[in-house]
Amino acid sequence: MKEKEKKIKIQKSSGNIFQDLGYNAPDETLAKVDLVIKINQIIKDKGYTQKEAAKILKVDQPKISALKNGRISGFSYERIFQFLSALNYKVEITLQDKNHVNENVQVFL
Repeated sequence: MKEKEKKIKIQKSSGNIFQDLGYNAPDETLAKVDLVIKINQIIKDKGYTQKEAAKILKVDQPKISALKNGRISGFSYERIFQFLSALNYKVEITLQDKNHVNENVQVFL
């Protein structure tokens, strides 16, 4: 006798996993994760050890380990921007009014 087939409910993603999982600030969390991924990629591309990266970013090695493992809760945007600056990256922020496509403000850090 055949087992009854179970129907699986599939929900299309919003494109933001943090929104799909019900996070309070999904867009901000996704942006922070994207920046941390970039920091990790820079560290990898430059061939830094965690100890070397810690010295450059002026943190202890466990903080680099936390970044590498995606534990971002202890890192503010300000601190992430400081890390990018220490790695010789310029941060540009663009603000765009959702209702006025041609109205932009750019901030350079």
